Amino acid sequence: MDKVIKSDDDWRAQLDDTQYQVCRLKGTERPFSGEYHLKGEPGLYHCVCCDAPLFDTDTQFDAGCGWPSYYQPVSEDAINTSEDYSHGMHRTEVLCARCDAHLGHVFPDGPPPTGLRYCINSVCLRLEPRG
Repeated sequence: MDKVIKSDDDWRAQLDDTQYQVCRLKGTERPFSGEYHLKGEPGLYHCVCCDAPLFDTDTQFDAGCGWPSYYQPVSEDAINTSEDYSHGMHRTEVLCARCDAHLGHVFPDGPPPTGLRYCINSVCLRLEPRG
């Protein structure tokens, strides 16, 4: 996978204000406000910044937290993780492996088969329905 590297000005031109705030500045959207917080039609969620496939609706579940949640990414190399100590907490940040966009966080309280909950901001995603 080719790495996508753009200047800050290029990201600002490509993304709307909310997408830029979350994806490039590590912000978050309000819970229950995102387009994908509930599972919709079947398909693949792609990164809004670089179009890399990230999550499949088959792995999406309602965690009740207000953000789209998945128990695994589409592949191990679709995402990267990083330790996050912001806001007085220790969490594991989830990043797009292709463009380093901040997507959300992963927690060890998800369902089988992985036991993980990838808690992802809707504004970071674009759903491509199955055809």
